Amino acid sequence: MTDPAPRKLIIAIDGPAGAGKSTIASRLARKLGYVNLESGAMYRALALKAIEWDTSFDDETALMKLAHESRIELDPSIGGNRVLLDGRDVSARIRERDVTEAASKVSVHPKVREWMVARQREMGLGGGVVMEGRDIGTKVFPDADVKIFLDADPVIREQRRLEQQNVKGASATAMAAELRERDLRDRTRAVSPLVAAPDATLLDSTGLTEDEVLERVEALVRQKVPLAPH
Repeated sequence: MTDPAPRKLIIAIDGPAGAGKSTIASRLARKLGYVNLESGAMYRALALKAIEWDTSFDDETALMKLAHESRIELDPSIGGNRVLLDGRDVSARIRERDVTEAASKVSVHPKVREWMVARQREMGLGGGVVMEGRDIGTKVFPDADVKIFLDADPVIREQRRLEQQNVKGASATAMAAELRERDLRDRTRAVSPLVAAPDATLLDSTGLTEDEVLERVEALVRQKVPLAPH
């Protein structure tokens, strides 16, 4: 009789913008054969719909109506997730600057976050997921098997984001200012502020390469993988 396969884990990676969460979560999920659930992509998709429907980012009631009328799906693929909004692939569009800024404003509303958390829990309940965001270990999956808070020096995070977006000059200055504003909003919002869970492992990626961060995360996961019973 063969031993049953070990239970698949729920892995939560939180941290501020530019810390490298998305890249690490995507690579880790591929390596483990898990699904990468990118919570930020869901907020971005709702923000895009708010832009398209000319809905105020400050109107929580209107945003909730929009959310209930939306179908937001994360479709795992080899290169990462495809993000579908009402059946339409918006993967590239939601990475653009206006949507990034809008998502940060949409995500401050308590009822919007509550709705998103419920969707995210549904997606990850069976395990076998790497989920990254701002409040995964504290709010979405407080009982996650592995919790990591990935951070880096603010200046380094700004540089990474600017390189990622390939912007220079005045655009770079504006983007750096937006990143600082997002940090402040994320850390000071009333509901689910960006904060490390008490039982999360803090990982500072300031002086580490992407491969080195991944190695350290993998080591943490290996400690938690339950052994199959004999």
